[in-house]
Amino acid sequence: MTRRLLLGCSAVGNALVERAREERGDRDDLVAITDDTGWVSTLRDRNVATVEADPSDPATYPDSAAVVLVASDDPERNVAAARAARDRYPDAMIVAHLGTAPTEEQRAAVEAVADRVVDPVEAVVDRVSEAIGLADGRGASPGAALSRANADDGEKPARLLATLRGLSGPLLVVAHDNPDPDAIASALGLARIAESIGVDADACYGGDISHQENRALVNLLDIGLRSFDGVDLDEYGGVALVDHSRAGINDSLPEGHPVDVVVDHHPPRGPVAGSFVDIRPDVGATSTLIAEYLSRYGIAPDRELATSLLYGIRIDTKDFTRATATDDFEAAAALLAHADESTLERVESPSVSPETLRVLAAAIENRDVRGSVAASCVGEITDRDALAQAADRLLDLEDVTVTFVYGYTDGVIYGSARARGAEVDVGELLRDALDPAGSAGGHASMAGAQVPLGILSAVDESESLPEVVEEFVAGRFFEALDDAPAQPTGLPPEFPTD
Repeated sequence: MTRRLLLGCSAVGNALVERAREERGDRDDLVAITDDTGWVSTLRDRNVATVEADPSDPATYPDSAAVVLVASDDPERNVAAARAARDRYPDAMIVAHLGTAPTEEQRAAVEAVADRVVDPVEAVVDRVSEAIGLADGRGASPGAALSRANADDGEKPARLLATLRGLSGPLLVVAHDNPDPDAIASALGLARIAESIGVDADACYGGDISHQENRALVNLLDIGLRSFDGVDLDEYGGVALVDHSRAGINDSLPEGHPVDVVVDHHPPRGPVAGSFVDIRPDVGATSTLIAEYLSRYGIAPDRELATSLLYGIRIDTKDFTRATATDDFEAAAALLAHADESTLERVESPSVSPETLRVLAAAIENRDVRGSVAASCVGEITDRDALAQAADRLLDLEDVTVTFVYGYTDGVIYGSARARGAEVDVGELLRDALDPAGSAGGHASMAGAQVPLGILSAVDESESLPEVVEEFVAGRFFEALDDAPAQPTGLPPEFPTD
């Protein structure tokens, strides 16, 4: 199977081929088509499979191609080759070199069919590699990046664009309910990617943006997120989920609603449906994945998007101290050049709501500490995000490495767990304890749970509802903790082990 196809050749195309051959030798699966005899001879001398033919004639093309680089110096030939490649490979990622001195008409014609257009003035080999989706944004050489395109990850950018192009109408990007910064930024980023190829997209959320820092982020950056309450699903040709992976589970979609795209970093708790699914639990934030796609498509994020993505990464990794991978550091470094640091400082120092202070005080007062584990029932709540903040703060207690804070509202018990330097995977711990009664899971160092109150709400006069909830939840939590196996590594759970 041909994965990369070079149509026409020039200094740009030749440099890419030369570096690829240095890295991979005869193992490379690049095919070149050019009618320039000089380039034919040069490419064949490097053992590149080269067809001497018109690069705009689809009759000479191989049966398949995942990535197509149009690289002639002749603008008119590049227009013809780009059009022919799009007709022959509708799902491929096409990057077109404009050639020497293109007219505005030629530029517009190429832009209409290519995923990325490389201006000859700005065309450098590393940038072309990144635009094709072969570079990984980590400063690797084009040859090294080109050699990785055989891997599934190298094909994901092309498959995502193919999925978006195949939609019958606009895309609805759905963040999980009561979204955190990672979900907010990821939804905006995926909508930006769709719009870059002419697909209209709306980012939306259910529930409330209640955490004071999240509200500050949305207000200061004037972020345009739609409330799901005003969404008519019939108006959209496709649905994407970000920062979660199942429709109707922690979002406002009907359960089991068809999904086209899923991008998430949480370990799935069951089969994930979607035409395109990218779930990477080893990465600390979904914003990292979205930033990677933006880089691979050559899309420079504007100030608002870059700031949101950077903040999403920082929050989900707790400033790179929790569940952090190399990808998170590199994505953040790339975003920093585009982000507004002064806005981030204002977002990180918002006023604290009275409810957050009340929940934190209740978590401290009601804590049940057993060894290095602290659990606390805070009773009825009005702000679910306050639970996560309280769980984070309880980790500051001396000798405490695992925390679990829970409360209830609107007929549902919500809980948030955190771990630092512990030998317990809190995602698995909550699954074992509460998933049979509701929904629970997450990462080794950060997890959450939702359990319907159900019959617990029908308490007799001798007991209060907080006491009943605490007895039920704490009993299951500590029982699961006693049965939980230790992590198979001596490293803290936030350290990557692969």
